[in-house]
Order: sequence, then structure tokens, then C-alpha cells
Amino acid sequence: MLYFEKPGRENTEQTVAEAIKVAKERGIGKIIVASHTGETAKLCKDCGLSVIVVSHQAGFRERGVLELKEATQRELTAAGMQVLTTTHFFAGADRALNHKFGGIYPAELMAHTLRILGQGFKVCVEIAVMAMDAGLIGPEEDVITVGGSAQGADTAVLLTPAHSQSFFDTDIKEIICMPRGHKNKQKA
Repeated sequence: MLYFEKPGRENTEQTVAEAIKVAKERGIGKIIVASHTGETAKLCKDCGLSVIVVSHQAGFRERGVLELKEATQRELTAAGMQVLTTTHFFAGADRALNHKFGGIYPAELMAHTLRILGQGFKVCVEIAVMAMDAGLIGPEEDVITVGGSAQGADTAVLLTPAHSQSFFDTDIKEIICMPRGHKNKQKA
């Protein structure tokens, strides 16, 4: 396992390289990459793996706006990647209730619990479930996921996801890389 001294985009190239290396070593054919601009996903071009790119849902930051530009999406799909843009598993109705009425709801509790290991770890688990629900991953299929915090990637995980309704059947098999002490480093 590789530890980074702090989270952030400066770890992106090494995170993607480690994810690809481990996928090839373990015979895993798919890598799922969180990428709302496409920049992290572009590092997976010609990697010899099936690449699924999970972008932010429309309206994530600004109502009605897709952050992944159409030209970038065309570039990624022309390179053989699949692009998934859908509602985030840990958001959806629970986030709407939080925004309208305050409080915290079950999916948000789950997300905050996963964030104990870092934002990138939560993203890695979430995008795998989203891809599973979209039918882009087969049952019991091991995948490598790549995620981070806001920009770039700093976490990679080997896991077998489950559909959202069976979320607790998700099997985390290996943490490939992640930031060390992410909470203290982010405050600095």
C-alpha cells in the first residue's frame, strides 16, 4: 500500500499509475475513475483496461450545468472509455431532505463514515456502486476505483461492488493508495 503525505491533485498521476499497475498484476479488467473534468480519466488512455469514467451529475455545482464538457466526453468515448453521469449514490433524496429541512439522513451518515478513511475513499466506493447500478459492472466482478477530493485523485481501491439496494454486500479487498492523516493535513 502506498501512502501520500497529504491529499490532493499532486498525487493524481501516481494514483492512476498504481491503479493500472495493480489491475494488470491482479488480472482485473476494469478501472473506474471519478473525473468531473476528464483530466484524471485522460491519464487512463491506452492503458489496456476497460475504463469507466464517472462524472458529477448535472447540477452538482450549478443548477442545470454538466461539468464534464461535451467535447471532453466525446474525446473520452473516442478513446474507448464509457462515461457515466448519474445521481450520486450518497446524495439523492437524502441530500434534498437535508437541504430543505436540515439534519442528517442515513445515506449521509454512510458517506461520512466512509470519509473517516478520506474523501477519496468514499468516492471510490460510491462510484463503484453507481457503475454497478448502471449495469457497467457484472455481478461479483472485481474492479479498481480511483477517487479524490474535489480535484485530482489520491486514492485507489480494489473492491467488488454491490448494487445500491445491497450496498452492505460491497467487499473492499485492498486499498492501493491513499493519503496518510488526511484530516490533519487538510486543515493546514
